[in-house]
Amino acid sequence: MVYKKFRIQVIIRIVLIMVTFTLIFFIHQETAYAISSIILAVLFFAQIISLIRYTEQTNIKLTRFFESIRHSDFTSSFADNEVGKSFEGLNKELNEVIETFKKNKREKEEHFNYLLTVIQHVSIGIIVFKRDGTVDVFNNAVKRLLQVPRLRNITDLLIIEDDLPDKLVNMNAGDKLLIKVFVADELLQLSMHATQFRMRGEEYILVSFQDIHPELEQKEIESWQKLIRVLTHEIMNSITPISSLAETVDGILKNHKENPPSANDFKEDMENVRQALTTIRNRSKGLLNFVEIYRNLTRIPKPNFRHFYVNDMFDRAIELLGSKFEKNKILTSIKIYPNDLKLLADPDLIDQVLINLLLNAIDAVSGMKSGIYVPKINIVASVNLNNRTTIEIADNGSGIKQDLLDKIFMPFFTSKKKGSGIGLSLSRQIMQMHKGSISVRSKKDEGAVFTMVF
Repeated sequence: MVYKKFRIQVIIRIVLIMVTFTLIFFIHQETAYAISSIILAVLFFAQIISLIRYTEQTNIKLTRFFESIRHSDFTSSFADNEVGKSFEGLNKELNEVIETFKKNKREKEEHFNYLLTVIQHVSIGIIVFKRDGTVDVFNNAVKRLLQVPRLRNITDLLIIEDDLPDKLVNMNAGDKLLIKVFVADELLQLSMHATQFRMRGEEYILVSFQDIHPELEQKEIESWQKLIRVLTHEIMNSITPISSLAETVDGILKNHKENPPSANDFKEDMENVRQALTTIRNRSKGLLNFVEIYRNLTRIPKPNFRHFYVNDMFDRAIELLGSKFEKNKILTSIKIYPNDLKLLADPDLIDQVLINLLLNAIDAVSGMKSGIYVPKINIVASVNLNNRTTIEIADNGSGIKQDLLDKIFMPFFTSKKKGSGIGLSLSRQIMQMHKGSISVRSKKDEGAVFTMVF
């Protein structure tokens, strides 16, 4: 007979053990039943062992359950419905826990496959490796760019460049590198960015890179074309009148040789020759001055970095340009957040940038003519959300035309009648030497805002 109740089976087993023990006690007193008492004793111990094993099946289930979790084996299930409702509830909960683990595992595998698919299809090369150089993941872009079918360790990149593995292994979070390598006799300029993370107790480095050689080459060509156009324009402005005047002088001298002039004509011609030579000399000096200015663009001294207060820098600039502000009746507003804001830079070079921007702002507001117009220049220094110091110089002039915004930082480009066109170009170079930037935004009739970011 099969009993479906765990309690009933336990009670029956205990009763049978007690009955067996009682029989042993009475039979043991009769020597004629010695063998029977031994058999009953064996049966007694067998029943005890059976009872213990029967009552320990919960522990066995739990042990099997935790072993399944430890080995990530969720194929087992629990279904002992013949031992009572209490065990049915336990089996149900164990099975639900296993199903939850199976679902989470399935979702993680799907998520991993999704991310792996994305990584494999992006055009940016991605390599994930440990500090010892062991590669964990690399995508198809790496195979395509570096021409490597397999990559088990960073040292496999020695075939591309001897020091490339060392550069990658020594990269830290936030590091950026621009390196040149030759792959299949083709020059690649790789822009690399690194980040770090920990997984399974180990440190991993993720390096993303892409070939920016075509873009750099295109930008370089465009820069040269723009520079050549400006240089050609400036040089032709000087060479054309010099050539014309030289031809004029040559014609006068040839005419004198063929037809000797009278005293009055000779005097008049000599005056024309003198004026022509004076003009040639002045234009030659202007051309030499232009070349000297061009040379100065490549002779900016290296920055001498030191800490200084932004407020002191503003005071120096206002003191130097104070007369211009008063002459043009320009209202100035200076705000610094916080008041003791400091910069780590070369104060002499940054003073030059600030003065250039203020002079441009003065020119922008001085040209405005209106009875109710009040020229204003606002200067604000603060720390942005990226924890970088910014300085903004804003004016309320007529603004910069949109088609000129991408040209104003070009060497020798100027929209002023008396401008040299090197102030903003020089300022951008100085800011780049400080690992910073300078930018401009402007709208028609709303003035312009130049921003320096350190």
